[in-house]
Amino acid sequence: MAADYLPLLILIGRPASGKSEIIGHLLGLPASRRRAEFHMGELVVLDDFPYLWAWLEEDSLLEHRLGQPRLHTDPKGYFLYPHLWDLLVERLLQEYLARSAEAEDAGSARSYVLEFSRGSEHGGYRRALARLGEAILRRAAVMYVRVSFEESLRKNRRRFNPARPGSILEHSLPDEKMSRLYRDDDWSELTRGHATHLTIKNRRLPYVLFDNNDDVTTGKPEMLDRKLQERLTALYELRLNTPPN
Repeated sequence: MAADYLPLLILIGRPASGKSEIIGHLLGLPASRRRAEFHMGELVVLDDFPYLWAWLEEDSLLEHRLGQPRLHTDPKGYFLYPHLWDLLVERLLQEYLARSAEAEDAGSARSYVLEFSRGSEHGGYRRALARLGEAILRRAAVMYVRVSFEESLRKNRRRFNPARPGSILEHSLPDEKMSRLYRDDDWSELTRGHATHLTIKNRRLPYVLFDNNDDVTTGKPEMLDRKLQERLTALYELRLNTPPN
């Protein structure tokens, strides 16, 4: 019998598109309503930004305090090697597998959220999703938060708090880095001709769009609530009606 909640939500979209605000809204809901109306169990959020931030801090310490070569990034904060984008995904997957194994032992009804952004410059979502293993693909569904690059750039500038550069909600990228890494996005290419499912490793993976160009994630809690409930319900029903491959 299928679970009455989404066990694994892959939440993707450009930086500052509203992903973290969506998660914050879900976390603030009563557990009973979150499960009955949004099809999400006890929430466990896994984001690749803390890994990335730790690498940047380590590189700064190596260069400026220890006089050693940087390991991950150049002085401008760009990755030294393209495979480090793959490593970020692998870190997320490793943590998900460890935590989900613990939850199964405890009998918990948990919904895991894997959150990240990818631009075409470093392989896009096609490259990132191709790293998902069979055990994850069987459980996953995708929600892509769609905003234009201009909207992403605007909100990225607005959320910057220089006192909290390592904060998930208040970190920001320089305009130059935003443009290089995230101006081009392969989501439209990846989903062209496929309105409800992606094909990853010959498995059909259900997805929905959460269009946030109207910015319902900023100061519009009632609109966000309605839209998020509708989108997650649609995604839950898609997954429920997707035959096993």
